[in-house]
Amino acid sequence: MQRRFRQVDVFTTVPYKGNPVAVVLDGDGLTTAQMQAIARWTNLSETTFVCTPTQPEADYRLRIFCPATEMRFAGHPTIGSAHALLSSGFVPKQSGFLVQECGVGLVQMKTGEEGMHIALPSAQFRRIDEKARIAVEEALGASLLDTPVVIDLGVKWLTGQVASGDAVRALRPDMAAIAAAARQTGANGINIFGMDGEMVEVRSFAPHEGTPEDPVCGSGNGAVAYYLREHRGPVDYRARQGRCVGRDGHIFLMYDEGTIWLGGQAVNCIEGFIEA
Repeated sequence: MQRRFRQVDVFTTVPYKGNPVAVVLDGDGLTTAQMQAIARWTNLSETTFVCTPTQPEADYRLRIFCPATEMRFAGHPTIGSAHALLSSGFVPKQSGFLVQECGVGLVQMKTGEEGMHIALPSAQFRRIDEKARIAVEEALGASLLDTPVVIDLGVKWLTGQVASGDAVRALRPDMAAIAAAARQTGANGINIFGMDGEMVEVRSFAPHEGTPEDPVCGSGNGAVAYYLREHRGPVDYRARQGRCVGRDGHIFLMYDEGTIWLGGQAVNCIEGFIEA
């Protein structure tokens, strides 16, 4: 059977400068094993499958796969899948808004001048001990400004701050040590940020999940947004990620009455069909 397929670059308007996601627009009828096999074949950090929702409030249901496992939520696949769906002619129940059903429940989205914005799922925080902090600093080869926190919003990112954006870009992490520190703290990966004035520079490392460095990470930036809200309150800002791996992603974070909205642009790079 032919199924509509898109490959979308997320957090950019320039093809090949963001973070790609593969989107199968006709996911109904595929088994979990088939979806996992397709995700292994695309060999991208995430592949998604758009399916009929099971909840009446939702416009669609999204299943999100890494090459090795299924995920409950991820930021750039959510934005990329919504972009692929809308650009294929899909009409949502309410103009300008989408409701996605996924592993964390219902995720609200809205369109605007700066692309698609996601209402981030609620997050849970867990602090680590001093021994784990030292292991993270040794893995990074840099000092942290505070003890990092495991922030779980469907993906568990151990998130910490270094002295500046320059310090983020200068990191040369030991990937084996990063993987060991992430496992030690029960995290999917380690997420580091620094400030360039009001611009936030981010890098996200998940080598034991198959992604040594995520080019532009939605859930990672969401974790940073929660971290910053705890430390300085709800101040809107912009973030940048990917320059250390030849990309140039831009993310917009807005706070609105307790909700964190994460947004960015997206562009189609491949359109066609797959047999499945």
